[in-house]
Amino acid sequence: MDDMIVDDPYRLFRTWYAEAQKSEPTYPDAMTVTTVAANGMPSARILLLKGLDDRGFVFYTNQRSRKGRQLAENPHCALCFFWKSIERQVRVEGTVEPVTEAEADAYFASRPRGSQIGAWASEQSETLESRAALEARITDLEARFGDAPVPRPAHWSGYRVSPERIEFWREGRFRLHDRIAYTRSADGGWTPTRLFP
Repeated sequence: MDDMIVDDPYRLFRTWYAEAQKSEPTYPDAMTVTTVAANGMPSARILLLKGLDDRGFVFYTNQRSRKGRQLAENPHCALCFFWKSIERQVRVEGTVEPVTEAEADAYFASRPRGSQIGAWASEQSETLESRAALEARITDLEARFGDAPVPRPAHWSGYRVSPERIEFWREGRFRLHDRIAYTRSADGGWTPTRLFP
């Protein structure tokens, strides 16, 4: 259908995302983030989209985590949004760069205090002796920070995925789906291509 061929795929994404926010029962901002280690082994997990502008898609995490280490080794990743309620999927592939310190500080400050403490307490992806050990760390950090603002840990920040390719998929009867892939042109524009289902 021609309504999937537009000048700006970001605009189409925002339209679909707005529809998902109205109909998806939980987490319309959930996306699978796939990274690749230096040895070529892929790794996927669900994260939440926390920003979108004409530069790309933004998520936040512990940079010492497995995904953070993989992004340091190979600054490329893929995102996949699937909205069952509206029978649509969007796949994004691109390069990754850290957000600015100011962006990371602003987003961290907007998080609930418990999530801020958690960013300090969790050595994400590392072996944890027990749940009690994590809870003890949280208690210690709550006492350490008291009522003062919780600063952003240096190892906690965000990443922006700058797309080189965005593919839109819409459910069709008899599995004859609509698929349009947008690839970034050398001049910064986008070239749409219709794909077989």
